[in-house]
Amino acid sequence: MGEIYEFLALGGPVMIPIGLGSIIALAIYLERLWSLQRNAVLPPGLVDKVEQGLADGKPDEALAACKERSSALGRVLEVAVIHRDDPREQLQQRLEDRGRHEGAKLGRYVEGVGVIAQIEPLMGLLGTVTGMIKVFQEVVATSEHGAVDPGQLANGIWEALITTAAGLIIGIPTLIAYKHLESRRERLLMEMEQGATRVLDRLKGKAPATVAPAGKD
Repeated sequence: MGEIYEFLALGGPVMIPIGLGSIIALAIYLERLWSLQRNAVLPPGLVDKVEQGLADGKPDEALAACKERSSALGRVLEVAVIHRDDPREQLQQRLEDRGRHEGAKLGRYVEGVGVIAQIEPLMGLLGTVTGMIKVFQEVVATSEHGAVDPGQLANGIWEALITTAAGLIIGIPTLIAYKHLESRRERLLMEMEQGATRVLDRLKGKAPATVAPAGKD
């Protein structure tokens, strides 16, 4: 462990923000993985229960099903049940507004992972630049007193190489994690849209409808 620390320390002070970025990205990724579990966002059978309650003329049962478990889909469908007597266009607008709100909650912090994925390689590049500056400083300082000792240039070269590698090693998987979270979020939003459309059609007939519970913010 001590050897690893000493090796990373050769990267210089730029390794500190690089390391912090990796910790933050990992924490966000794990938290969002937990929050974006399909059963938590889209409880199985919820749309069927709401449709059945509405078909049986029992909106209270449909509303109870929406509130049974706290979920994004339940909160969207709750709007449909509560405002079921509104005109179709107005109800659709209500669903879209609520859906955008829920979509923003699902995407909370996800963009931060994308930002870190972009910053990490740049931080590595910054370390490369500062490392090379140290190398040239050593060259200038030692050339005034004779031949340049390659050993004296080692610290700057190590800093340049290690920070570049660290920035890429962290940045690449972080970008993959960001794309994974975005893909999962989009799939959940698509299924939420389908569920909301089914309930809207149940309430207002089968006229063409496009309910967009969420979009990118």
